[in-house]
Amino acid sequence: MNAVAIVGAGPGDPELLTVKAHRLIEEADVILHDNLVSDAILDINTTGEKVYVGRKFGDVSDQMKRQQRINELLCTYHKEGKKVVRLKSGDPYIYGRAAEEARYLTDKKVPFQVIPGISAALAAANIFNIPVTERNKSNAMLICTAHTADYSFEQLTGIAHMLKAGNTISIYMGLKSLHRIIPKLLEVCEDKTIPVSIASRVSREDQAIITGTLGTIQELVTQSDLQMPAVVLVGANPIQ
Repeated sequence: MNAVAIVGAGPGDPELLTVKAHRLIEEADVILHDNLVSDAILDINTTGEKVYVGRKFGDVSDQMKRQQRINELLCTYHKEGKKVVRLKSGDPYIYGRAAEEARYLTDKKVPFQVIPGISAALAAANIFNIPVTERNKSNAMLICTAHTADYSFEQLTGIAHMLKAGNTISIYMGLKSLHRIIPKLLEVCEDKTIPVSIASRVSREDQAIITGTLGTIQELVTQSDLQMPAVVLVGANPIQ
């Protein structure tokens, strides 16, 4: 019986899929997909059933119940002998909740495989020429989520100190939380000139980027019409 495939769809451009991901999507009998998976990638499969199991910004549905439904569907379709693909934007293990599904499938003794995808921060860094690590400038990049703004004071301060030490930071889902995050980074770093880039809808036809600094980025965002999803890269200048 086929293993369930938990597949990273990358940022949206089907040409950025791995060869394995493309094949599994194309051959799937059923695809359970998230909100941010692009139509271009879903269109690779012309015969299978496509089941939307995503969640949009502002959705107030019970996340635990939604995840339980996904878990159960994966098992049900697998037991029916179908080739099952669980399709996630970006990389499954970077804010993709793949861990919950992998643990559930392990508990139910359902075989599965996880196929990596290009995560939004790495896609943005390459597409917009932002060297998130560079010799003599930064030897590490921290991947975090804007929900950090709601974490403890110590956690947010710790992230700011990593930036102050010269590391870069990538912040997922950060467009609506800049008003909480930027002041803390400024408080700790005391440097308004640290570069900030916000990349929107990376790799898609309507992709866009705004580049500024800790001192200017909030004003630049208010003057723009940047769309979600967006990823924020702090601490490295684009090569122009």
